[in-house]
Amino acid sequence: MKNILVVFGTRPEVIKLAPVILELKKHNYDVTLCNTEQQKELSNQTLQYFGLKADINLDCMRENQSLISVQSRILQALDSVFESKTFDATIVQGDTMTVLCGALASYYRKIPVFHIEAGLRSYDIYEPFPEEIMRQMTTRVAELNFAPTEKNKEALLSENISEDKIYVTGNTVIDALFCLSNDTLNDAAEFFKRNNVIINNKLVLITVHRRENHGARIDKILDAIEHLAKEYADHTFIIPVHPNPNVHNKIYERLEKYTQIKLFQPLDYPNLVYLMKNAKLILTDSGGIQEEAPSFGCPTLVMRYETERQEGINAGVSVLVGADYEKIIDYSEEILSKSKVESRLKVQNPYGDGKSALRIEKIIRNYFSV
Repeated sequence: MKNILVVFGTRPEVIKLAPVILELKKHNYDVTLCNTEQQKELSNQTLQYFGLKADINLDCMRENQSLISVQSRILQALDSVFESKTFDATIVQGDTMTVLCGALASYYRKIPVFHIEAGLRSYDIYEPFPEEIMRQMTTRVAELNFAPTEKNKEALLSENISEDKIYVTGNTVIDALFCLSNDTLNDAAEFFKRNNVIINNKLVLITVHRRENHGARIDKILDAIEHLAKEYADHTFIIPVHPNPNVHNKIYERLEKYTQIKLFQPLDYPNLVYLMKNAKLILTDSGGIQEEAPSFGCPTLVMRYETERQEGINAGVSVLVGADYEKIIDYSEEILSKSKVESRLKVQNPYGDGKSALRIEKIIRNYFSV
């Protein structure tokens, strides 16, 4: 039996790792789940939805911490984890501080690193910041790179990563969507009813949290949202508000007064998926939502200037608008002026087919049997 350490810390990591963790458990791996708690409440809440619980919680976050301080804290905490048990491999997913630290701590002990969602690139080291550098650095030490798409594989090959370390698997976020039962989505519908929110064909979902959108950029984004809320007052705008005070305080100060704008604390995964499924339009700077929205045919405006998820742009399911007031307004009005039926997209999701976890487990099994 192989001992696998899975390191995560944020809600998106949990969502995308859960199908792989569940698949590994089916095949009798000894799986240790380590939560750095980079997003403490969000990550633990999402684990519960998948019937999972962390074996190790590191409680690494502190208020108003610098990137350097959180990196050193996570690395030191992980060093103790590796002291406590012998592992045959470490699995990380994506491009967070947790991912980089998990990869480095494993590498320092010469334990193989398996990187899920490898090969995403913007090639702008400040867009997204600091994630672009974190995923590039993780690639350098990874023994297995699970690339969601052929484009991601090409990026890795162009960086001289050996082809025998790269596998195109699709994105596990699509697997996670298929874990949702009808009962779960019905529960989500009841949640919004209890909160006096009527979900109809005039729903706009908005998420904004990325570090590069703090400061002046979020002001421009909020200007655009205010304009849209006034012009389309018959629509419902739902914003799950990120707890970071750089985002949270500004959103509440600017938007709380509008009755057509519904501000929520961070939503659990099924409730967010329910909104994506029913939204007429999504405005987001999230990476995961860019991947999930195509499964529901929902037009998506990406409030970033660069995206490592170019496949959605090429397929016409999403548009880059950055924090550009005019672009956000123009593209939004093009969609909101139509009915939901007219604006629906009829394309196949370019990011996956829901079988990624099966492929990843098989590749890991073959790696250990060689």
